[in-house]
Amino acid sequence: MLRAAALIAALVAGATVPAARAADPGPTVPAGFTIERIASLPGPRELAVTPNGDLLVGTSGASVAIVRDAQGNAQPPRAFASFDDRPVAGVALHGDTLFAGGQFGVYRLPYRAGEAAAGAAPEKIASVRTSGQSRDHTTTTVAFSEGVLYASVGSSCNACSPELDATRATIQAMRPDGSAMHPRAVDIRNAIALAVNGENGDLWAGVAGRDELDPGHPYEIFDDVSSHPGTPDYGWLTCYDGGKPIGGASCANVVVPRVVFPAYETPIAAAFYPLHPAGRFAFPQRYRGGAFVALHGSWHRPLVAPRVAFVPFRGSEPATHVDWNDPNAQWSEFLGGCQRPDESRVCRPSGVAVGADGSLFVSDDGAGAIYRIRPSTR
Repeated sequence: MLRAAALIAALVAGATVPAARAADPGPTVPAGFTIERIASLPGPRELAVTPNGDLLVGTSGASVAIVRDAQGNAQPPRAFASFDDRPVAGVALHGDTLFAGGQFGVYRLPYRAGEAAAGAAPEKIASVRTSGQSRDHTTTTVAFSEGVLYASVGSSCNACSPELDATRATIQAMRPDGSAMHPRAVDIRNAIALAVNGENGDLWAGVAGRDELDPGHPYEIFDDVSSHPGTPDYGWLTCYDGGKPIGGASCANVVVPRVVFPAYETPIAAAFYPLHPAGRFAFPQRYRGGAFVALHGSWHRPLVAPRVAFVPFRGSEPATHVDWNDPNAQWSEFLGGCQRPDESRVCRPSGVAVGADGSLFVSDDGAGAIYRIRPSTR
């Protein structure tokens, strides 16, 4: 059997984990919480918690990893399944099926609680980026709700028309076997942060907007895709900030999002906290029913710092309505400390998930880490 180090190396061939500076305190969380690094591996991305407390981890390589007993005595990561595709960043677990998103395909494979490695090879059930060209946004994220599998496919560029193929800049919906695939949302540049609200099954999407507009625009968005009938248009290329036109375009039918973040924050993953958590590490009441959104930060100068934001909800709606004059009004920083004064980085959150025991898990593809966050009073 391969040693753990060899298995981790197989997850992302050639990837390296940057060394921390001696004085780095690491990520910070609010008073009353503790944060613990429970795993190290290259390129961790989206997360899915299994019923028995293991953690499945999409990666920037060709494998999905597993951290056994992530809610208890976390074990070193190992490869769970390998794919002839990369990156395999998206993971979603539904019952006895694991869905995964690769660059060119959506896959499924059987899952049995407690297994340390997949018992069968992945089956490709749908094709995305059908042009076959690897350009710009290459990550496919997946989510499952009420019998429908969703896959987000980012654009091939910042602003271009026509696209390389019809799956680009969309959220695709399909049956669990991959059949009847069709666009659920269009003109949505990179809806990489897919999340299902477990209270009502609504699909939300965090979207990284385009560049080269007015400084500080467009705002990044987080929106309830399920609330829009038909195939909603999110306005990429022609409209931004809830209906501002580009080049005289009509924005009458473009979606007005429910949550905004400042430009270049780059929402990359999201998870809703249960309204009625039953685990021993349940978060305080003010966090229940709200959304944690991993913001990956920017490459623009000055660099926007990575962080995990918290958006409080009241029922199925954000507790605070969008303020188009203040993109900071609806959220607060939950995990911070990711960027030093010289703009070098300690962490870059890339995935977020909630365990059955109430723990919040955050992956960090900058430091090659997975963190577990819990109330410190429990």
